[in-house]
Amino acid sequence: MQAWREFAKGKRTKPDIQRFARNLTDNIFELHSDLRSQAYSHGSYFAFNISDPKPRNIHKAYVRDRLLHHAIYRKLYPFFDQTFIHDSYSCRINKGTHKAMNRFRDFARKVSKNNTRTCWALKCDIRKFFTSVDHGILLEILKKHIADQKILWLLHGVISSFSVKPDTGLPLGNLTSQLFVNIYMNELDHFIKHSLKARYYIRYADDFVLLSGSRNWLKWQIPIIRGFLHGKLELTLHPQKIYLKTLVSGLDFLGWVHFPDHRVLRTATKNRMIKRLGLEPSDETVASYLGLIKHGNTHKIKSRYFKSAEIP
Repeated sequence: MQAWREFAKGKRTKPDIQRFARNLTDNIFELHSDLRSQAYSHGSYFAFNISDPKPRNIHKAYVRDRLLHHAIYRKLYPFFDQTFIHDSYSCRINKGTHKAMNRFRDFARKVSKNNTRTCWALKCDIRKFFTSVDHGILLEILKKHIADQKILWLLHGVISSFSVKPDTGLPLGNLTSQLFVNIYMNELDHFIKHSLKARYYIRYADDFVLLSGSRNWLKWQIPIIRGFLHGKLELTLHPQKIYLKTLVSGLDFLGWVHFPDHRVLRTATKNRMIKRLGLEPSDETVASYLGLIKHGNTHKIKSRYFKSAEIP
């Protein structure tokens, strides 16, 4: 019931939520009974496409299963969050893009000795990340932390409810997927921090950055990281998205291009924002963009495109 209250918040006007709520008690007791008897079987998905900004294929489970995802997440997140490294920022409470960017800035200042030395950055991206997660490997990772066979049975049912090829892939759209990918990538996080001894490392979802004063050290890590990803997690570095460059030349990370003493909006992000602002945007859209641009050097954008808006 607590999972339902949290799950349904802000969604109560949606038809599928209303249908489930009409017989809420019966539906929840039926789900509870199926779980206790291990008769539960995950349902199918409804697929649709979005652009945020690049095209993504979303798979949405039905309300009964999404409620269960929420209940699972409520129990597992607090436990697994304690196993994650500090500098993993995606889909975690009190973490997010802005904290990740500020941490990046702090790391850059330490590596560059307050901009008196060259700071090198290695940025990498996982190729087709969500569709490449191996179910067997994920379940083996979960087994290292969970002994209860009934919980493992339930998680196996959720994980195996979706695949893009046999035993591979997680659906974009499941709340549990957000947790599963952090558990999966936590293996890489600990390898980089403890085996490679990387002091300045940040990961957000499938994007990660290492900072160092040595270009050669970063270059040597690329084949090692590639080998770990392939050998342990069946993942592949995107060959066109491996960047090794100085911070002075600007590093594109989390929608911003970072320099030693400032950050500017990525060109594609800026152009998309300008396009939307030219289409009589709602007050919510304007407020959202004002919230975005306050985190970087955007004075010219503010003065040109937000003249009538209240600028923080």
